[in-house]
Amino acid sequence: MSTVNSSNIDHLWLLLMGFPGADDLNNTNIWMSLPLCSLYLLSISGNCLILLLIKLDKQLRDPMYLLLSMLATTDLCLTFATLPTTMSVFLFDARRIHFFACLTQLFFIHMLCAMESSILVAMAFDRYVAICKPLQYASILHPIISKIGLVALLRCFCLHFAVPFLLRILPFCDKQVLSFAFCYHTDVMKLACADTTITSTYNLVVVITTYPVDAIFILLSYIMILKNIQNRAQQGEGLKALNTCVSHLCVVMLFYIPLISLSLASRYGQKDSILLRVLLGGILLVVPPALNPMIYSIKTKQIRNALRKRFWVAKLGN
Repeated sequence: MSTVNSSNIDHLWLLLMGFPGADDLNNTNIWMSLPLCSLYLLSISGNCLILLLIKLDKQLRDPMYLLLSMLATTDLCLTFATLPTTMSVFLFDARRIHFFACLTQLFFIHMLCAMESSILVAMAFDRYVAICKPLQYASILHPIISKIGLVALLRCFCLHFAVPFLLRILPFCDKQVLSFAFCYHTDVMKLACADTTITSTYNLVVVITTYPVDAIFILLSYIMILKNIQNRAQQGEGLKALNTCVSHLCVVMLFYIPLISLSLASRYGQKDSILLRVLLGGILLVVPPALNPMIYSIKTKQIRNALRKRFWVAKLGN
């Protein structure tokens, strides 16, 4: 197998995979495309609905809902980052992707995942202020909410900006097969025909300075929330206050559990665990964007009221 160096990489194409062994089963990809299409449609419609409600309803102007709109926007972008290649593989069996297109997709996938993690931290801080300092909630968060979003975006962009360039300078063999239906950093890096210590180390530093740090801040926020609730438990306000955190906790678990599992499986999993990595990758990038709007719509009273009001007005108009 010949090697393609960095000066001749313009002609390098990679081959995306759906599920291992799918080529041996005639209808596997078609059947898998049905739930994937459903999840993508649910993600696009659900997040667009959340954004529309927040824009139209003047009662949804608290920092919590502005952060929710940032989360919905990130989920939409993440959906559109993976949708083209995933649907091409499972609907049309179109598996080839140019190396530069792969690097572009890889950059946006990893940056948007980091952005989602950053927004979850901001939402944890929002819940801490709302529960522990309710009288100062608006004065603390309103002036800084846009700055929080901007800092999160700049942080994620700067951390991941160098990743595609570090992969770009590596030599790759001319026939390469990826494990997923999208481009994932560890998966692409393993295809290099050279030492990847620098790229691997940089990626590890980015991961460590993003997700564990964010998880620690989320954990600290909830420790302080629980301490505050414990002090107010005798007045019967503890459970009521904690109930406002249920949606956020569900979204955090929905994001972090597959993320941690995929990271561990990609770095330490055996070759025969490729199916597990593919499933975890699909769950991480497709399921949270689809379910996050449902979680907040079901568990948040103000959003439910906004939905009822909009649909009731529409019904009366007809």
